[in-house]
Amino acid sequence: MVLKQFYLACLAHASYLIADPASKAAVVVDPQRDVDQYLDEAARLGCAVRHVVLTHFHADFISGHLELQERTGANVYLGAQGRADYDFIPLKDGDTIELGAVRLRALETPGHTPESICLLVFDLEKDEVKPHAVLTGDTLFIGDVGRPDLMAAVGVDPRMLGGQLYDSLQQKLIPLPDETLVYPAHGAGSLCGKNLGSETVSTIGDQRRYNYALKPMSRDVFIELVAADQPEAPAYFAYDAALNRSLRPTLDQTLERLKALSPDQVLALQRQGMPVLDVRDPAEFAGAHLADSVNIGLGGKFATWAGTVMERTLPSVLVALPGQEREAATRLGRIGLEAAGYLEGGMAALARRPELVKVSERLTAAQAAERLAGPQPPLILDVRAPAEREALRLKGSIGVPLNHLGRRMEELPKDRPILVHCASGYRSSIAASMLAGQGYRQVSDLIGGIAAWQAERLPVETGA
Repeated sequence: MVLKQFYLACLAHASYLIADPASKAAVVVDPQRDVDQYLDEAARLGCAVRHVVLTHFHADFISGHLELQERTGANVYLGAQGRADYDFIPLKDGDTIELGAVRLRALETPGHTPESICLLVFDLEKDEVKPHAVLTGDTLFIGDVGRPDLMAAVGVDPRMLGGQLYDSLQQKLIPLPDETLVYPAHGAGSLCGKNLGSETVSTIGDQRRYNYALKPMSRDVFIELVAADQPEAPAYFAYDAALNRSLRPTLDQTLERLKALSPDQVLALQRQGMPVLDVRDPAEFAGAHLADSVNIGLGGKFATWAGTVMERTLPSVLVALPGQEREAATRLGRIGLEAAGYLEGGMAALARRPELVKVSERLTAAQAAERLAGPQPPLILDVRAPAEREALRLKGSIGVPLNHLGRRMEELPKDRPILVHCASGYRSSIAASMLAGQGYRQVSDLIGGIAAWQAERLPVETGA
């Protein structure tokens, strides 16, 4: 048996290929949308991908089940409670997928979502009774469990799902043998839980001992515990979950529409309301960028923030370093966003169009401190999350989390300079570009964020 994990760090997403080289068959579980790596690995093993399983309708990325089905003709499987616009095979408790000497057995484990399943993996040549591993999707993470509140936006009661999650864990997963390997669909950094560990594999025994949510407790206590202190879910989560139920274009079909555009074509699309997304690093963006473009650099949590602040139903025009356009479009496509085209040649294409180019002001911590001590100090805008501000903040700053900025921008004055900061300078560049695009002309960005401020031993305050 071959069981290989593929980990996509930028989305904290784990997917799996399980194969039996003797029977030349493979199954892929929870694939990302760009699927070449699974096909390459299957070919290396001399296997064909015959089956694709989704443990649930993922909210934080678009699954590659339709892409794999188009490329291989594989069967698609969902939990029996799933409803989708495409053909699939429902998996109930005890249903199996056979791959020669490998068997996958479904466990219906509602709680994160109603249709959630886990998959027991048996290596029949070693043990037909005890599972080698369990693929837990978003039901059980390393150090955490799946949050039950993500479907509240579509009317599903989180307390009901929390109770189902408790039953799934107590009745289906906790009783598994201690040595059963646990392979989840997400790791640290995912917003599908609140306490995910950095490890990408564990055992049932270790999780029973160390996972806070698997400690002995009543159903009611569990429901309260898993609901508390969950991070705010990005707005695109509901959009992605709906797309994963839908019959939609494949990523290849989407990328075929990516076109090289001249400056005049970009401007025409921008005038029609299409957003321009500059994916270069903040320093490059600040040095020169197309007026009214939004900066979300590929070097940070690009997809998450693009899904949060960009219009999901409108394609974007990309500005990138030459050669990075397809990477940016692919990473947008992983969360269901589309790029209509890109500025051919990048910013060099605007070398003879200086009237279209803007620069952004970026300040070092020392420069910012000097300006704040001056006669007309700027308003300090902190775009970090509330928990970050509670732990540490600049005195006199106001907090508007980046994921709220679009709808709260009117709270900010246009007649006063604004100094934007975050933890490191990534989110603040996004925020500063959004403000500039809405007519805020006195915006500066703190280079290095609050970390650089502390490095200069400048004053901070703590507490609520």
